[in-house]
Amino acid sequence: MKVLLTGAAGFIGHHVAHRMLERGDEVVGLDNMSDYYSPALKAARNDRLARFERFSFLKLDLADHAALQSAGGLSDLDLVVHLAAQPGVRHSMENPFPYVEANVMGQVSLLEFAAKRGLPLVYASSSSVYGANEVVPFREGDRVDRPISLYAATKRAGELLAHSYRHTHGLRAVGLRFFTVYGRYGRPDMAPWLFTDAILHGKPITVFNNGEMERDFTHVSDVARGVTGAADRILAAAGEMEPLYNLGDNRSVPLMDFIALVEKAAGRKAKIEFKPRPPGDVPRTYADIALAECDLGFKPTVVLEDGIADFVEWFREEANRF
Repeated sequence: MKVLLTGAAGFIGHHVAHRMLERGDEVVGLDNMSDYYSPALKAARNDRLARFERFSFLKLDLADHAALQSAGGLSDLDLVVHLAAQPGVRHSMENPFPYVEANVMGQVSLLEFAAKRGLPLVYASSSSVYGANEVVPFREGDRVDRPISLYAATKRAGELLAHSYRHTHGLRAVGLRFFTVYGRYGRPDMAPWLFTDAILHGKPITVFNNGEMERDFTHVSDVARGVTGAADRILAAAGEMEPLYNLGDNRSVPLMDFIALVEKAAGRKAKIEFKPRPPGDVPRTYADIALAECDLGFKPTVVLEDGIADFVEWFREEANRF
């Protein structure tokens, strides 16, 4: 199949594109190459994809809907996978406008693009939409009208917009709620990168809420399998799919246990500075993945200890380039 994949130079987008290309799909990657974090890291991801003959790249800002509608190289598509977004919960509290631009305007732009061409759409949402829900594990039918960060609000807005387009335009659209994704070529603003970098260099790490936080850490290779599973399913049997699926590891890991795994892989103890939990951070995430397992064949395979060891090994070898 031929896929338009947005956010191809991003962390998850890169891994999804790589998986699709390896199995023989044709991928048109689209990204605005923003400088939110190292452009060199994004370029390195793109370089890995450029080795495949069936990959092409288009630099474009999705919020510019006119540019997207008139862009070349987007004929004969079978599917749109929309993973582009402005990430970062804490950053959204200080710089709200890029989040509305990318996550709301960008979502509408893609919905219009897919609807006008009759293309099915798989798009990225986030576990952040569950807010500070106390009942775990989180299920797709849980209440999600109380986001506690602007980032979460924009991701929930994306879900609502997709819901509207399904009803007004008959758009076949499925959203995937990702839970704390980690792995090689990850983002420098996320805990695995920040903690590994600090521990290896003998610098202190900042741990919020006295470490009393839990996350459902999900390896990026498992997430990539989930995304491709959704892509295959929506092409084969869109009418049999739910509108939203959780993609997580199906367990909640205490933050201090996660830090211990990074310490073990790095061979060094962390210097810890405890600070209060900042606004926007949720105390716990935990995915119920029964729907994804049933419909998408989604089943996590990477044990957290192995995934962290692999990430730290990659970090030692590669991260100094970025």
